[in-house]
Amino acid sequence: MSLPFLLEIGTEEIPDWMIPPAINHLRDLLQDLLDRTKVAGTISAVDATPRRLVLQAEGLTERQPDSEELVLGPPKSAGSGAATGFAKKMGTTPDQLGTETTPRGEYFSFKKHLKGQDTIAILAVELPQLILKIPWPKTMYWNGKGSERFIRPIRWIVALFGESVVPFELAGIHASNITQGHRLLGKSEVPVTIANFEQQLETNGVILSASKRREKILEGIITLLSDAALLSEPRPEGSVLNVRPDPALLETLVYITEFPTPILGGFDSQFLELPSEVLVTVMRHHQKYFSVEDEKGNLAPHFIAVMNTDSDPEGLVRDGNERGLRARFNDARFFWQQDQKRKLEARLEDLKTVTFQAKLGSYFEKTERVVALVKQLGGSPDAQRAALLAKCDLTTDMVKEFTDLQGIVGGLYAKAQGEPEEVGSAIYEHYKPLSMDGEIPATESGRVVALADKWDTLTSCFNVGMVPTGSRDPFALRRAAQGVVRIVIEGQVKFDFPGMNEALREFMRDRIEYYFRDVRSFAYDEVRACMAAGWTDLIDLESRLKRVQAIRSTPDFEPIAASFKRIKNILQQAQFSGPGELRADLLDPGPELELYTEIRRTDGQPLESRIAALRPKVDLFFDKVLVNAPDEAVRRNRLTLLHNLLTEFSEIADFSEIVTETKEPKN
Repeated sequence: MSLPFLLEIGTEEIPDWMIPPAINHLRDLLQDLLDRTKVAGTISAVDATPRRLVLQAEGLTERQPDSEELVLGPPKSAGSGAATGFAKKMGTTPDQLGTETTPRGEYFSFKKHLKGQDTIAILAVELPQLILKIPWPKTMYWNGKGSERFIRPIRWIVALFGESVVPFELAGIHASNITQGHRLLGKSEVPVTIANFEQQLETNGVILSASKRREKILEGIITLLSDAALLSEPRPEGSVLNVRPDPALLETLVYITEFPTPILGGFDSQFLELPSEVLVTVMRHHQKYFSVEDEKGNLAPHFIAVMNTDSDPEGLVRDGNERGLRARFNDARFFWQQDQKRKLEARLEDLKTVTFQAKLGSYFEKTERVVALVKQLGGSPDAQRAALLAKCDLTTDMVKEFTDLQGIVGGLYAKAQGEPEEVGSAIYEHYKPLSMDGEIPATESGRVVALADKWDTLTSCFNVGMVPTGSRDPFALRRAAQGVVRIVIEGQVKFDFPGMNEALREFMRDRIEYYFRDVRSFAYDEVRACMAAGWTDLIDLESRLKRVQAIRSTPDFEPIAASFKRIKNILQQAQFSGPGELRADLLDPGPELELYTEIRRTDGQPLESRIAALRPKVDLFFDKVLVNAPDEAVRRNRLTLLHNLLTEFSEIADFSEIVTETKEPKN
């Protein structure tokens, strides 16, 4: 008979961004336990709210199956006395012992019968340590130093196997069938079974499913924006309001609430005189509000907050949110006005007191390096000016208060202070791309400044040994490297990776391979083959990859790739050190001369037609010509012919890296 299993770990509020990885780790840990103990069962669901991690499994057997364990005893050569002692230890008699042959000789052995344990007993022993094994970025004591550590204090545990409570204790908390409801909407003690668990939570103000909470938020927003009576000011007939899409904020709100309810608030339209970037950042990052825009995409004087309760009948929550936002907007307006009293260029000297990194000096020194690199890359005067001013906004009150606006504020201030449009745009977008899916800078100057800034960070950090290890990457060097790759390729910027040390070279090689393989979906062997022919010119590398990918499906591709692999092996086995001068007079008439003639005739032709033409000539050459000819001069000439052929194609890719199904003939 199989039974279901339920585990709920109740805690104080867990930071939202830590929750999805935690429930995935919990799933893996429990599945590993089920597999290791052979009690069968599969994980049917994992979910979480800020106050609970929940896992459900199905199909667990009531009892672990019996098993046998082969135990090796003393060597057979030790005699009957040793056998008797071993048998006694195993609880049997010498005549029940067997023998086992090993590389070290024959040994007495015994197949020990192991009786399976009850599954509930296994769970009771294993679950306390399993819970504590969930990895967190940081953990805390809550019962005094030396006690158990977890991300937040554990307040209750529900552990049910079928209808029975799994009896264990962790940090003074005894597992039971009693959960807790919502802090405001539910009871503090709620008896549950596996069958009614989710319904009982919902009755007590907790929507367990993250997808249902997400759906409730989105549906609530649609309802709010379609109800004109909720708006603080009349709108023209036919006009519509839309929420500005923000998937990351939505995910945050899903995991900081147990019963999310959107509410619509408003603010004084005079604040719309501030740049929308400032207003949106204040609403998003500091208040966790969605921005609202009109049908033209312009910011509207409204916001949507999500509260963790079911209603706001007297509007007290809305009023509180509006007051908080008004104060924030007033701060932003004050910072904007104060910052405008000093030009960006006047702030350059201030950068000498802003540390970039202890081993790498100040942002003023970084600025000097970036300006020099922009010049080296052929950046325009506008790009050079943008590089000079790009970090000046780090000294502004606006960025000190709203750090997410760095770069953006610099670009806005540059335009407000009369800098050329190209300069302001380049400063505004020089941190892009902010993620693998983010946009690269739209302007040529922006791409050059962003590239120079990221490359300076990479070379500077690697030169002082600051190399990312495992999950540690405090300066986001992986993101910087991926940004460099994307800007160069997608922005078509000529760049030759100046100043790389060996560690950075390997790091960039890995990032480039990842980009083409996992982001652009080129086959891994195509990427390796083309990168083996050179990878520091990324525009050329992309072109070669497209050419190889385009001919991959042609009938001649795999056979000739297999032939190139054979040629490479022949040259390696012959220890052929390099090409001499190819002597046409030593080429035998027939397949050898025909191959040589076809190589010359097809020189400069498109790759696909050249492969199609050469493939039968190469096949015939290997069928009819003995490369390792007895005559040394002939042998060397034939090796030179093959070397020249391989070298010509190696400028495109090392085709020997291509995985083929064609069997390689013996040399």
